[in-house]
Amino acid sequence: MSLSVVGIGEVLWDLLPSGPQLGGAPANFAFHARSLGAESCLVSRVGTDDLGQNVLARIDAQRLPRNTIQLDEEQPTGTVMVRLSSQGSPEFEIREHAAWDYLTVTEPAIKAVRGAAAVCFGSLAQRHPTSRCAITRLLAEARPQALRIFDINLRQSFYSRDVIEESLHIANVLKLNEDELCVLADLFALSGDARAQMKALSAEFGLDVIVLTRGARGSVIYQMGHWSEQHAQPVLVSDTVGAGDAFTAALTLGLLHRMELIEIHALAEQVARYVCSQIGATPPLPEAIRLRFRSRS
Repeated sequence: MSLSVVGIGEVLWDLLPSGPQLGGAPANFAFHARSLGAESCLVSRVGTDDLGQNVLARIDAQRLPRNTIQLDEEQPTGTVMVRLSSQGSPEFEIREHAAWDYLTVTEPAIKAVRGAAAVCFGSLAQRHPTSRCAITRLLAEARPQALRIFDINLRQSFYSRDVIEESLHIANVLKLNEDELCVLADLFALSGDARAQMKALSAEFGLDVIVLTRGARGSVIYQMGHWSEQHAQPVLVSDTVGAGDAFTAALTLGLLHRMELIEIHALAEQVARYVCSQIGATPPLPEAIRLRFRSRS
C-alpha cells in the first residue's frame, strides 16, 4: 500500500558550524517520510539564486516531485543561522522575507493535498500573511479522513495566538515540545501537569493524537484516552537539528499503517535518536529502520 504525505511550508538552509545543511521542518518531514516508504512531496517556495538551485537538486536526489516547489524571482531562498550548545541543542536566527514567506496556492499543490493521506504544517511558515493564507486554503483541500499534523514549531517571535488557535482547530494531530506546551498553557489557561494539559488540548480542539517531546527525557503520546511514554536512551549527539521532524515522519507512517501506539512510539524514538547521532537534519536512514516500515506496505 502506497501512502501519500505532504509537507507544507518552509524549506531553507541551516547554516551550521560544520557547513550548510538543508532544513525546514516540512522539508525534513517530507524527506524522512520518503525514506520510510511514503510517496511524499513538499509544497514550498525558493528563490532563483544558487541556494534555490541547490534545494531543487536535493529535491531531485530525494526523488520528490519538483512541481510543488515554487520559484520566486524577487525573494531569496531561506537561510537560518544555527548555533549549537555543548549538548548539540540548536539556537536559530531565521532570516525574514524569504521566498517561502510568499508561498501561493497552485494547481500542483492543490492536487497533492487532495490526494494525501497526511499533511504536515507548522506555525513558522504562517508568519507572513501571504503564506498563511495559502497554507489555510491548501489545508481546506485535504480529505476529511486525512491526518492533519500541526507541528507547532514556535521560533523567535514568529507566531501569534490567532495562528496557533486556527491551526489547532484545523489539525487532528499535534506535536510540540515542553517549551511550546508552556506557551499554550499560558495562551489557553491550561492547568495541571503536562498530561492534564495535553488532555485539555485534546478535548478543546478535537485532537486525536498529541505528542510531547522532552529532549533527553524522552516523549509522551496521548491518543484518544491512551498513553505511551518512552524514556530517552543514551546516544552520542552530533546535533539535534531535525530529530523532531524525523520523529514526526515516523509517527505519521505508524499512524497511517495503523500500528499499535507503543510500537509507533518506539520506532519514532529510534528514528529521532539516529538523526541526533548524525550531522544535519536529513541524514540517510539505516536500511534496518527503513525496512521496519516498508515491511508494512
